[in-house]
Amino acid sequence: MEWKNQFEDYINIVNGKLEQYFNMPIDKNNSLIEAMKYSIFAGGKRIRPVLALASYQLFANNLEEVLPYACALEMIHTYSLIHDDLPAMDNDDYRRGKPTNHKVHGEGIAILAGDGLLNYSFEVMLADALNRENPKPFIHSINEISKAAGIHGMIGGQTVDLQSEGKVIDADTLDYIHKNKTAALITAPLKIGAIIAKASEEDIENMEYVGKQLGLAFQIKDDILDIIGDQEKLGKPVGSDEDNKKSTYPAIHGLDFSINRVQELTNSIYDILSKYNEKSYFLQNLSQYLVDRES
Repeated sequence: MEWKNQFEDYINIVNGKLEQYFNMPIDKNNSLIEAMKYSIFAGGKRIRPVLALASYQLFANNLEEVLPYACALEMIHTYSLIHDDLPAMDNDDYRRGKPTNHKVHGEGIAILAGDGLLNYSFEVMLADALNRENPKPFIHSINEISKAAGIHGMIGGQTVDLQSEGKVIDADTLDYIHKNKTAALITAPLKIGAIIAKASEEDIENMEYVGKQLGLAFQIKDDILDIIGDQEKLGKPVGSDEDNKKSTYPAIHGLDFSINRVQELTNSIYDILSKYNEKSYFLQNLSQYLVDRES
Protein backbone atom coordinates (compact mmCIF):
# COMPACT_ATOMS: atom_id res chain seq x y z
CA MET A 1 0.00 0.00 0.00
CA GLU A 2 1.21 3.49 -0.83
CA TRP A 3 2.36 5.07 2.43
CA LYS A 4 0.12 8.12 1.98
CA ASN A 5 -2.90 5.84 1.66
CA GLN A 6 -1.83 4.14 4.86
CA PHE A 7 -1.55 7.57 6.47
CA GLU A 8 -5.12 8.39 5.46
CA ASP A 9 -6.32 5.02 6.75
CA TYR A 10 -4.70 5.68 10.13
CA ILE A 11 -6.20 9.20 10.28
CA ASN A 12 -9.66 7.83 9.48
CA ILE A 13 -9.33 5.19 12.20
CA VAL A 14 -8.33 7.82 14.75
CA ASN A 15 -11.06 10.27 13.67
CA GLY A 16 -13.69 7.55 13.86
CA LYS A 17 -12.68 6.67 17.41
CA LEU A 18 -12.49 10.34 18.46
CA GLU A 19 -16.01 10.87 17.13
CA GLN A 20 -17.16 8.01 19.35
CA TYR A 21 -15.48 9.54 22.38
CA PHE A 22 -17.04 12.94 21.73
CA ASN A 23 -20.53 11.67 20.97
CA MET A 24 -21.75 12.92 24.34
CA PRO A 25 -25.26 13.76 25.54
CA ILE A 26 -26.03 17.48 25.68
CA ASP A 27 -26.03 18.80 29.25
CA LYS A 28 -25.51 22.09 31.07
CA ASN A 29 -21.80 21.81 30.24
CA ASN A 30 -22.53 21.83 26.51
CA SER A 31 -20.55 25.04 25.89
CA LEU A 32 -17.49 23.26 27.31
CA ILE A 33 -18.00 20.18 25.14
CA GLU A 34 -18.50 22.30 22.03
CA ALA A 35 -15.27 24.20 22.74
CA MET A 36 -13.40 20.90 23.21
CA LYS A 37 -14.82 19.58 19.93
CA TYR A 38 -14.01 22.83 18.13
CA SER A 39 -10.29 22.25 18.61
CA ILE A 40 -10.13 18.45 18.50
CA PHE A 41 -11.86 18.47 15.10
CA ALA A 42 -10.14 21.60 13.73
CA GLY A 43 -8.20 19.72 11.06
CA GLY A 44 -5.14 18.43 12.85
CA LYS A 45 -2.80 16.04 11.05
CA ARG A 46 -3.13 13.44 13.86
CA ILE A 47 0.64 12.91 13.81
CA ARG A 48 0.93 11.67 17.38
CA PRO A 49 -1.83 9.07 17.28
CA VAL A 50 -0.65 7.91 13.85
CA LEU A 51 2.86 7.42 15.23
CA ALA A 52 1.39 5.28 18.01
CA LEU A 53 -0.55 3.12 15.54
CA ALA A 54 2.43 2.76 13.21
CA SER A 55 4.81 1.84 16.02
CA TYR A 56 2.34 -0.72 17.35
CA GLN A 57 1.95 -2.32 13.92
CA LEU A 58 5.67 -2.99 13.69
CA PHE A 59 5.16 -5.61 16.40
CA ALA A 60 1.44 -6.54 16.55
CA ASN A 61 -1.79 -6.28 14.56
CA ASN A 62 -4.77 -5.57 16.85
CA LEU A 63 -4.99 -1.79 16.59
CA GLU A 64 -7.93 -1.68 19.00
CA GLU A 65 -5.40 -2.28 21.79
CA VAL A 66 -3.51 0.96 21.20
CA LEU A 67 -6.31 3.15 19.79
CA PRO A 68 -7.60 4.61 23.10
CA TYR A 69 -4.07 5.71 23.99
CA ALA A 70 -3.48 7.14 20.52
CA CYS A 71 -6.67 9.21 20.84
CA ALA A 72 -5.70 10.32 24.34
CA LEU A 73 -2.40 11.61 22.98
CA GLU A 74 -4.29 13.72 20.45
CA MET A 75 -6.48 15.14 23.22
CA ILE A 76 -3.40 16.06 25.26
CA HIS A 77 -1.72 17.63 22.24
CA THR A 78 -4.86 19.61 21.42
CA TYR A 79 -5.26 20.88 24.98
CA SER A 80 -1.66 22.13 24.86
CA LEU A 81 -2.38 24.05 21.64
CA ILE A 82 -5.45 25.72 23.14
CA HIS A 83 -3.42 26.90 26.12
CA ASP A 84 -0.40 27.87 23.97
CA ASP A 85 -2.61 30.18 21.90
CA LEU A 86 -3.95 32.10 24.91
CA PRO A 87 -3.00 35.78 25.40
CA ALA A 88 -0.96 34.85 28.48
CA MET A 89 1.14 32.47 26.38
CA ASP A 90 1.72 32.91 22.62
CA ASN A 91 -1.30 35.18 22.04
CA ASP A 92 -2.15 33.71 18.63
CA ASP A 93 -5.34 34.57 16.75
CA TYR A 94 -5.24 31.67 14.30
CA ARG A 95 -4.52 27.96 14.47
CA ARG A 96 -4.65 25.74 11.35
CA GLY A 97 -6.14 28.64 9.42
CA LYS A 98 -9.06 29.07 11.83
CA PRO A 99 -9.63 31.46 14.74
CA THR A 100 -8.09 30.08 17.92
CA ASN A 101 -10.32 28.60 20.59
CA HIS A 102 -10.31 31.64 22.87
CA LYS A 103 -11.21 33.90 19.93
CA VAL A 104 -14.36 31.83 19.34
CA HIS A 105 -15.36 30.71 22.83
CA GLY A 106 -13.69 33.27 25.09
CA GLU A 107 -10.63 32.89 27.29
CA GLY A 108 -12.39 31.30 30.25
CA ILE A 109 -14.08 28.54 28.28
CA ALA A 110 -10.90 27.98 26.24
CA ILE A 111 -8.92 27.36 29.43
CA LEU A 112 -11.58 24.95 30.65
CA ALA A 113 -11.72 23.24 27.24
CA GLY A 114 -7.99 22.57 27.51
CA ASP A 115 -8.43 21.31 31.06
CA GLY A 116 -11.32 19.16 29.91
CA LEU A 117 -9.32 17.55 27.11
CA LEU A 118 -6.43 16.75 29.44
CA ASN A 119 -8.67 15.16 32.06
CA TYR A 120 -10.78 13.32 29.50
CA SER A 121 -7.67 11.79 27.97
CA PHE A 122 -6.91 10.07 31.29
CA GLU A 123 -10.54 9.00 31.71
CA VAL A 124 -10.30 7.28 28.32
CA MET A 125 -6.99 5.54 29.05
CA LEU A 126 -7.81 4.42 32.58
CA ALA A 127 -11.25 3.11 31.58
CA ASP A 128 -9.56 0.98 28.93
CA ALA A 129 -6.76 -0.25 31.21
CA LEU A 130 -9.26 -1.30 33.90
CA ASN A 131 -10.93 -3.61 31.38
CA ARG A 132 -7.72 -5.39 30.36
CA GLU A 133 -6.98 -8.88 31.61
CA ASN A 134 -3.30 -7.94 31.87
CA PRO A 135 -3.32 -4.18 32.51
CA LYS A 136 0.43 -3.80 33.12
CA PRO A 137 1.55 -2.67 29.62
CA PHE A 138 -1.40 -0.28 29.46
CA ILE A 139 -0.68 1.23 32.88
CA HIS A 140 2.99 1.44 31.84
CA SER A 141 1.87 3.40 28.78
CA ILE A 142 -0.30 5.76 30.84
CA ASN A 143 2.71 6.43 33.03
CA GLU A 144 4.89 7.18 29.99
CA ILE A 145 2.28 9.53 28.55
CA SER A 146 1.77 11.33 31.86
CA LYS A 147 5.53 11.90 32.21
CA ALA A 148 5.84 13.10 28.61
CA ALA A 149 2.99 15.59 29.10
CA GLY A 150 3.95 16.65 32.61
CA ILE A 151 6.33 18.79 34.60
CA HIS A 152 9.40 16.89 33.40
CA GLY A 153 8.10 16.82 29.83
CA MET A 154 5.88 19.12 27.78
CA ILE A 155 4.75 21.38 30.63
CA GLY A 156 8.31 21.72 31.90
CA GLY A 157 9.54 22.63 28.43
CA GLN A 158 6.72 25.12 27.95
CA THR A 159 7.56 26.75 31.28
CA VAL A 160 11.22 27.29 30.37
CA ASP A 161 10.14 28.50 26.92
CA LEU A 162 7.79 31.07 28.44
CA GLN A 163 10.41 32.26 30.93
CA SER A 164 12.99 32.57 28.14
CA GLU A 165 11.00 35.03 26.01
CA GLY A 166 12.88 38.26 25.49
CA LYS A 167 16.06 36.74 26.90
CA VAL A 168 19.25 35.48 25.32
CA ILE A 169 19.50 31.78 26.21
CA ASP A 170 22.24 29.25 25.55
CA ALA A 171 22.07 26.16 23.36
CA ASP A 172 21.59 23.81 26.33
CA THR A 173 18.50 25.69 27.47
CA LEU A 174 17.08 25.66 23.96
CA ASP A 175 17.70 21.90 23.70
CA TYR A 176 15.85 21.44 27.00
CA ILE A 177 12.88 23.39 25.62
CA HIS A 178 12.76 21.49 22.33
CA LYS A 179 13.30 18.04 23.87
CA ASN A 180 10.57 18.57 26.43
CA LYS A 181 8.04 20.96 24.93
CA THR A 182 7.85 19.15 21.59
CA ALA A 183 9.90 15.96 21.40
CA ALA A 184 8.51 14.37 24.57
CA LEU A 185 5.01 14.09 23.10
CA ILE A 186 6.38 12.70 19.83
CA THR A 187 8.57 10.16 21.63
CA ALA A 188 5.68 8.93 23.80
CA PRO A 189 3.45 7.55 21.00
CA LEU A 190 6.30 5.62 19.40
CA LYS A 191 7.32 4.19 22.76
CA ILE A 192 3.83 3.26 23.99
CA GLY A 193 2.99 1.67 20.64
CA ALA A 194 5.84 -0.76 21.22
CA ILE A 195 4.96 -1.24 24.90
CA ILE A 196 1.31 -2.09 24.21
CA ALA A 197 2.39 -4.44 21.39
CA LYS A 198 4.55 -6.24 24.00
CA ALA A 199 7.72 -5.65 21.98
CA SER A 200 11.16 -6.50 23.36
CA GLU A 201 13.06 -4.04 25.54
CA GLU A 202 15.46 -3.43 22.66
CA ASP A 203 12.59 -2.60 20.33
CA ILE A 204 11.01 -0.28 22.90
CA GLU A 205 14.35 1.51 23.29
CA ASN A 206 14.69 1.78 19.51
CA MET A 207 11.25 3.39 19.22
CA GLU A 208 12.09 5.77 22.04
CA TYR A 209 15.31 6.78 20.26
CA VAL A 210 13.49 7.34 16.98
CA GLY A 211 10.93 9.48 18.80
CA LYS A 212 13.55 11.68 20.43
CA GLN A 213 15.37 12.26 17.13
CA LEU A 214 12.15 12.85 15.22
CA GLY A 215 10.76 15.17 17.88
CA LEU A 216 13.86 17.36 17.82
CA ALA A 217 13.93 17.40 14.01
CA PHE A 218 10.23 18.29 13.97
CA GLN A 219 10.72 21.28 16.28
CA ILE A 220 13.80 22.56 14.45
CA LYS A 221 11.80 22.34 11.22
CA ASP A 222 9.04 24.32 12.94
CA ASP A 223 11.59 27.01 13.83
CA ILE A 224 12.80 27.05 10.23
CA LEU A 225 9.27 27.37 8.84
CA ASP A 226 8.64 30.40 11.05
CA ILE A 227 11.40 32.11 9.06
CA ILE A 228 11.01 30.84 5.51
CA GLY A 229 7.54 29.24 5.56
CA ASP A 230 4.48 30.23 3.55
CA GLN A 231 1.86 31.93 5.75
CA GLU A 232 -1.02 30.53 3.67
CA LYS A 233 0.27 26.96 3.98
CA LEU A 234 1.12 27.36 7.67
CA GLY A 235 -2.29 28.78 8.53
CA LYS A 236 -0.64 31.37 10.81
CA PRO A 237 1.64 34.39 10.40
CA VAL A 238 5.36 33.75 9.89
CA GLY A 239 7.86 35.60 12.01
CA SER A 240 5.91 35.20 15.25
CA ASP A 241 8.95 33.76 17.02
CA GLU A 242 10.98 36.87 16.26
CA ASP A 243 8.05 39.13 17.14
CA ASN A 244 7.73 37.39 20.52
CA LYS A 245 11.53 37.56 21.01
CA LYS A 246 11.81 33.78 21.23
CA SER A 247 15.14 32.02 20.99
CA THR A 248 15.01 29.40 18.27
CA TYR A 249 17.44 26.93 16.67
CA PRO A 250 18.13 29.20 13.68
CA ALA A 251 18.50 32.23 15.96
CA ILE A 252 21.19 30.49 18.01
CA HIS A 253 22.85 28.23 15.43
CA GLY A 254 21.98 29.88 12.11
CA LEU A 255 19.57 28.81 9.37
CA ASP A 256 22.02 26.66 7.36
CA PHE A 257 23.20 24.80 10.46
CA SER A 258 19.59 24.17 11.45
CA ILE A 259 18.70 22.76 8.02
CA ASN A 260 21.73 20.46 8.15
CA ARG A 261 20.88 19.37 11.70
CA VAL A 262 17.42 18.27 10.58
CA GLN A 263 19.02 16.09 7.91
CA GLU A 264 21.47 14.57 10.42
CA LEU A 265 18.61 13.67 12.74
CA THR A 266 16.65 12.19 9.84
CA ASN A 267 19.61 10.01 8.86
CA SER A 268 19.86 8.70 12.44
CA ILE A 269 16.15 7.80 12.33
CA TYR A 270 16.67 5.81 9.14
CA ASP A 271 19.61 3.96 10.68
CA ILE A 272 17.29 2.53 13.34
CA LEU A 273 14.17 2.01 11.25
CA SER A 274 16.10 0.20 8.51
CA LYS A 275 16.62 -2.66 10.98
CA TYR A 276 12.93 -3.47 10.57
CA ASN A 277 13.18 -3.73 6.78
CA GLU A 278 9.97 -3.23 4.79
CA LYS A 279 7.85 -3.27 7.97
CA SER A 280 9.15 0.22 8.76
CA TYR A 281 8.43 1.60 5.27
CA PHE A 282 5.54 3.70 6.55
CA LEU A 283 7.45 5.17 9.49
CA GLN A 284 10.43 5.98 7.28
CA ASN A 285 8.25 7.86 4.84
CA LEU A 286 6.24 9.59 7.54
CA SER A 287 9.46 10.76 9.21
CA GLN A 288 10.70 12.21 5.93
CA TYR A 289 7.34 13.86 5.36
CA LEU A 290 7.43 15.52 8.78
CA VAL A 291 10.88 17.01 8.26
CA ASP A 292 10.13 18.06 4.67
CA ARG A 293 6.70 19.53 5.46
CA GLU A 294 5.70 23.06 4.53
CA SER A 295 3.14 23.52 7.31
